[in-house]
Amino acid sequence: MRVGIGYDIHRFVEGKPLMLGGVEIPHIKGLEGHSDGDALLHAICDAILGAGGMDDIGHQFPVNDDRYLNISSAELLKEVSKKIQKKGFKVEYVDSVIILEEPKIAPFKDRMRREISATLGIAMDSVSVKATTQEGIGAIGRGEALAAYAIACLTA
Repeated sequence: MRVGIGYDIHRFVEGKPLMLGGVEIPHIKGLEGHSDGDALLHAICDAILGAGGMDDIGHQFPVNDDRYLNISSAELLKEVSKKIQKKGFKVEYVDSVIILEEPKIAPFKDRMRREISATLGIAMDSVSVKATTQEGIGAIGRGEALAAYAIACLTA
């Protein structure tokens, strides 16, 4: 078994939808980014790539490549899954946590798990999505940004 960790952080901006875990979350702001800004899926991509001994998401899908401008991060995760399969690995489990003050994402966690599991071709109970706050500390605590951590377990 191989294990990888991923992390991402994005600022909130006006004029973009908030995408998390492949799900559009109702909110007044979305996340800044070259793609759709889905920090959760970016962290999961990096965790999977790391477990597979591959370069990170920024190397795989560079921000200076217009092919990835406004792309759905679910498409990036799908590509990461294909790359890992070509190396002979299978994603077994993904654990993640989103750090944000608002919006509350509890009503959307099962949809996120369903989207992530479907994209990776694994059982829904092999995907965990949790959330916590920053207790008002720092940029995340002030509601300026959100971050996500993920761990992925792969088998050969």
